Amino acid sequence: MLNLNTWPLTDRQHITGVFTDIDDTLTTDGAITADALQALEQLKAAGLQVIPITGRPVGWSEPFALVWPVDAIVAENGAVALISSQIGLQPPSSGREQLSKRYQQDEATRRANYTRMHQVASRVVREVSGAVLSEDSPGRETDIAIDHSEFVHLPPAAIAQAVQIMQDEGMNATVSSIHINGWFGAHNKLEGARWIVRELFGRDLDSEMESWVYVGDSTNDQLMFEAFPNSVGVANIRRFEAELSHKPRYITEGERGAGFAEVAMALLKARAP
Repeated sequence: MLNLNTWPLTDRQHITGVFTDIDDTLTTDGAITADALQALEQLKAAGLQVIPITGRPVGWSEPFALVWPVDAIVAENGAVALISSQIGLQPPSSGREQLSKRYQQDEATRRANYTRMHQVASRVVREVSGAVLSEDSPGRETDIAIDHSEFVHLPPAAIAQAVQIMQDEGMNATVSSIHINGWFGAHNKLEGARWIVRELFGRDLDSEMESWVYVGDSTNDQLMFEAFPNSVGVANIRRFEAELSHKPRYITEGERGAGFAEVAMALLKARAP
């Protein structure tokens, strides 16, 4: 991982969009910091497309999609998107009507998967000592989450056991900085990014990868680090460095929201006349 200050100016000048994780990337101690929120505002004001993509549930994400200056939030590891009226896809209104919700899976598939997922969740809680569902679980529609570092602490062996159970049951499973997520389906953060670019802009993300940057902090960001030539880890990613098969190209000096603000500043300086 190279220091962010080595990111070439010419590469930064070509960036037109930002994908970012939320927990421990935009947020610090569970809340977005003033510098990270200002960074989002400045990026949007400069004309960049900004899309957080997270393992958090769609219900948890909704209040942020309403007030953050972003084009959309892709939640539940790529399964569902909350799209803001700010980008002109629908007339502005008030409250929740300002958001459009879109899914990668059809309703029948979601219903069938929901039952299966919660059977697996019950097995994990039953078999893994100390395992509990995440406190944001009521807002989840297409995945399950086991808390490992948000309000409880699971040791590495228990995390690995939970992942193995999910995989044995045919689920995809990833580990974020706070949760173990499991779901049925082919979606993930990278597929979610490809999907939302098609949905919002009618474009093919793979043909414009060099025009986007991805910012993240943990092992469930590895697909994105591998795919995006411009990828950045905020400094707290060093917590997971030994577990990363694919590392971000660059790393910030600051952790969490402060690190994201560094990335935004680097992009804004590249656009200055």
